[in-house]
Amino acid sequence: MSRLPAFIRHHLAGSGMLFALLLLCVFFSIATWTQQNPQNAAAAKDVAGQIPPQAKVLIVVRPSAADSDFAAALQAELGARAEILKGEPKDARAALVHAAASGGVDVIACNRATASWLVFSDLAHDFPALKDTRVVQPRPHAWPVFLKSDNLLNIANQIAVIAILAIGMTLVIITAGIDLSVGSLIALSAVVTTMVVRDYGGGVKAGAGAMFAASLAGIALCGACGLVSGAFITRLRMPPFIVTLAMMLVGSGLAYRLAENQSVYQVPDSFVWLGRGADFLGLPNAVVLMLLLYLAAHILMTQTRLGRNLYAVGGNVEAAHISGVPVQRVILIAYLLSGLLAGLGGVVTASLLKSGSPTYGQMYELYVIAAVVVGGTSLSGGRGTMPGTLIGAFIIAVIQNGMNLTNVESNTQKIVLGLVILGAVLVDRVRK
Repeated sequence: MSRLPAFIRHHLAGSGMLFALLLLCVFFSIATWTQQNPQNAAAAKDVAGQIPPQAKVLIVVRPSAADSDFAAALQAELGARAEILKGEPKDARAALVHAAASGGVDVIACNRATASWLVFSDLAHDFPALKDTRVVQPRPHAWPVFLKSDNLLNIANQIAVIAILAIGMTLVIITAGIDLSVGSLIALSAVVTTMVVRDYGGGVKAGAGAMFAASLAGIALCGACGLVSGAFITRLRMPPFIVTLAMMLVGSGLAYRLAENQSVYQVPDSFVWLGRGADFLGLPNAVVLMLLLYLAAHILMTQTRLGRNLYAVGGNVEAAHISGVPVQRVILIAYLLSGLLAGLGGVVTASLLKSGSPTYGQMYELYVIAAVVVGGTSLSGGRGTMPGTLIGAFIIAVIQNGMNLTNVESNTQKIVLGLVILGAVLVDRVRK
């Protein structure tokens, strides 16, 4: 029975974070509620629904890529009874003159741009033979910009790297440590990966095997940096803050030296597969990778001895040592995994931006720590969950995205983020 209150508090805390995320989504949905004008395939489907069966249709669009996509999608909906005209208002007038002389047309289908042309303003007066011809266009509808599918996918894609790093940071903070080097390790991994592709993998002609090997090299180097940090912390008993601060400077300096203060961009087009590809249900590959990593991390923390040992070390290191927990090894593994995940984040960033640069990852350590703390992990160690961290990462992403959509300027965004972090830490202290 003594476990029941703790169990209830644990799940209420997780539900509270999820409720906060939902409230943020509702708030920004209301704040960005506006009239939407569908385009391309969505607009074509709407216009096709307004056209009677068997009606003869003239589709009028400008000669642009977006308009061409709309016309092609609409013609696919209507079939052979639709004819496409690409041009300017004078071309549309010539087509109307021809239609009036050759038997007419039932419907003129336009998008939002061409529907405003004056040539369509008074067909009955200008072209008496077309007095019964209807002009149809996509109907506007009210919908939040925040909830548009493109924006939601953009939130998930933007948070993928920070969320991946937050897995390693959660492991470290649960042991009552901290890792300030993850931002610099992103840059180091991105630079090393792209340099190996450029110098040893064939550059823009590199194959999949060469790119995979280069990615492993970048990840392994960052894992070695994490291992060195862990060794200093466990063997020499140095404060994690100081050790990882020093490693942050070392990682950044190495990235600048290796890249010679330049960006490395000699990589093949296929290098963007991980960062920009979307091969599973339309989800970005980076998001799928992030979700798989969180599933694996959740299993690690809840179903394995290492997970239990991490909580034990963070909860009471002396008690853990007396109980036979290999404290130094557990802490070392936490920093190793944090380094490896930072290296993977660097590979994803390099793939997303199709280059490696020593400027990548700046300030990321702060966003990662914010996601972990907002997700309910205690800075004192011993408490935290992977689902909580994932929710925390999305809370940070939703706040930033919502402020961008509502035109909040960048300096104010920093203030808001700082207040969110302070609030999360205050809640943690009140709980304790």
